[in-house]
Amino acid sequence: MTPSKPPKPSKYDLDAIIRGYSQGYFLMADDEGDDLGWYASRQRTLIPLDDRFRYPKSLRRSLNQNRFQVAINQAFNEVVSGCADRDTTWISEELKQVYTELYQAGWAYSFETWQGDELAGGILGLVIGGAFIGESMFFRVSEGSKVAMVKLVEHLRQQHFALFDAQMMNPHLERFGAYVMGDREYKSLLKIALKQNCSFL
Repeated sequence: MTPSKPPKPSKYDLDAIIRGYSQGYFLMADDEGDDLGWYASRQRTLIPLDDRFRYPKSLRRSLNQNRFQVAINQAFNEVVSGCADRDTTWISEELKQVYTELYQAGWAYSFETWQGDELAGGILGLVIGGAFIGESMFFRVSEGSKVAMVKLVEHLRQQHFALFDAQMMNPHLERFGAYVMGDREYKSLLKIALKQNCSFL
């Protein structure tokens, strides 16, 4: 992953932020959490929306027993805070504000799992055309974020999304069939996805 050259957007310039993501960049704070800038990766990780998607067998019981209920944007700010609440985070206070403004403008969403009145986990992402760009995920209840992943893929399929971008690979995503492609191939796929008019709600 390398810093990129596009100008740093104002946190209030939502059009510039959406243009940046539409060109294949993503926002991150630096290690000190002070400066927010654009980044790009030579390889991009995608969650498959076809039959390549899989999930750990251990989840079947939770899914079959309907242990969790799903919701969208029921606790957006809480999901953002949950994603940022870790020892090392790239979600600074400034980036939290950016996400809030994107949410208010209809670009950012939280896909959540609940156990009764308790937020169990969630996935934070941006929706642009037929692309869901996953920014982060977290859990408070065991399997909360894993069930959110399965249910989110089902939802994206139902809404005819073309792309689920997970940005960077990790062992957790590999368990769901995540795969890596080069930047050029990713941008070609992203361009196709952006032409679609998909509704997330």
